Amino acid sequence: MALKESEAIVLRTYPLRESDLLVTLFTRSEGKVKGVARAAKKSKRRFGGALEPLTYVRAFYDERERQELVRLDSCEVIESPMATEIGYPRAVALGHVAELVDELLPDREASDAVFRLTLAVLQELRGRALWMPLTYFQLWMTRLMGFLPELSECAACGRSLNGSRAFYHALADGLVCVDDKRLASSEMSPESRKIAAQMLRSRVSEFAEIDWPKVVAADLRKFLVQILERHLEKKLVTAGMLEKIVA
Repeated sequence: MALKESEAIVLRTYPLRESDLLVTLFTRSEGKVKGVARAAKKSKRRFGGALEPLTYVRAFYDERERQELVRLDSCEVIESPMATEIGYPRAVALGHVAELVDELLPDREASDAVFRLTLAVLQELRGRALWMPLTYFQLWMTRLMGFLPELSECAACGRSLNGSRAFYHALADGLVCVDDKRLASSEMSPESRKIAAQMLRSRVSEFAEIDWPKVVAADLRKFLVQILERHLEKKLVTAGMLEKIVA
């Protein structure tokens, strides 16, 4: 059987037997694919450092009838996050990108938009920036999955929120005006709503030169994570880890 070939991003790897690895790839041609890399821990020629999480690779694999897992033959590194130093905050940020892609995308469903988004954000995460690319990724993943509500009008009464205060609740969709807010709601600042609007019509690289500490758009990130977790019906492990980072 001829090998399939695709650009791919390594999402996760797990030990499998003595020298094998179970690998989850986000391929450009087929979406999320799971497979076994035989003797991956021993074969530097076939894999080398290509199976590190979030490595952008060219993957070669084949499928066999009635088997859910593909056989990963080899990978060639195109770009690796290991090319620059990875501290703990950046490692958690990369893990967050991998977790969102893995949790939100079904198996074998290609999405070129998500693939291009992920590559662009990984490029920004190679530098010192952390919170800007994470905010951009969360926002666009929420939109591409079809979960993002209208941010310029009240979800309850339809009133325009431009120039008005806006609130959100962990158990409800959308933003609401002050008259429709529920108990235990959080407020999203006009500045964060403006950032969201700018990000939805711009490339992530256009924000690269902006100084962006953790406090900037923190309310927007909280809002987006709540939406994603509500649709996933589970907590995102890396979201909790990001909250604890001081930066």
